[in-house]
Amino acid sequence: MSVTAPAQAEVKPTAAGPVRLRRTEGGRIRRWLGNSLVQAFLVVVSLIWITPLAGLFLSSLRSAQDNAGSGWWTTLTSPKQLSFDNYSSLLGNTGITRAFWNTVLISVPTTVLVVVIAALAGYAFAWMEFPGRDWIFLLVVALLVVPVQIGLLPVAKMFGQLGLFGTIPGVVLFHVAYGLPFAIFLLRNYFADIPREMLEAARMDGGTEWRIFTRLVLPVGRPAIASLAIFQFLWVWNDMLVALLFADASSQPLTVELQSQVRQFGSNIDVLAPGAFLSLVVPVVVFFAFQRHFVQGVMAGSVK
Repeated sequence: MSVTAPAQAEVKPTAAGPVRLRRTEGGRIRRWLGNSLVQAFLVVVSLIWITPLAGLFLSSLRSAQDNAGSGWWTTLTSPKQLSFDNYSSLLGNTGITRAFWNTVLISVPTTVLVVVIAALAGYAFAWMEFPGRDWIFLLVVALLVVPVQIGLLPVAKMFGQLGLFGTIPGVVLFHVAYGLPFAIFLLRNYFADIPREMLEAARMDGGTEWRIFTRLVLPVGRPAIASLAIFQFLWVWNDMLVALLFADASSQPLTVELQSQVRQFGSNIDVLAPGAFLSLVVPVVVFFAFQRHFVQGVMAGSVK
């Protein structure tokens, strides 16, 4: 009688392994497709937003005849149309160059004054005790709802009596006055989120209010201050309403000068295109220079 050896059982992989593998691969595929779709969408949106800027830049490099005869996109197949002659003409246009420096002289001091005054006032409203603090802050908040148009005529009359009408300091003072309520409100709320223990520890170490403000509060509040500076600079740089009323021919900024030249000449695209691009590219450069601080300021407070 022969003994038959038992057949060796066939080892089969368990069901959990392949299923888990398939789920992992499926999740990776879905994540990859999701990320790819999001990135593709962001690329499309970026191209849509950058197309006007690219078109303006290419138009500024073309002659008036080329701009009148065809669109800027023809430079993609005929790059010989491009030259910097328009920018040479722009530098020779005294009205444009004077308006550009007027814009700098209006935007930079306004931004600095608003940020400095708002930082001091925001710290005072957040951490200093003085009579009527809450009522004064409520008044500042109430000023946020006052439209700029309401103050144009009264302030223009007052500036005329003070000799500030039609001057750069007059335009700067108007922008500072109407920029402070929002700036104080923003920085006060940001400074109020600083842990009280940090300030009390600094006071226990003998720190004065000024030293606490400069050495502790300002470094901590740098993202919010940078965000405020960007907003204020962009608003003043692109403003035309206030400058159109309060600035004269010798102090008007670039926006008013470009509008004036459009009204006078209408079709001088060889001057207007580079001037408009110059007016646009400066805020873009400022934004990207402070982009990191801007993002930190926008995200501040969203995650505790």
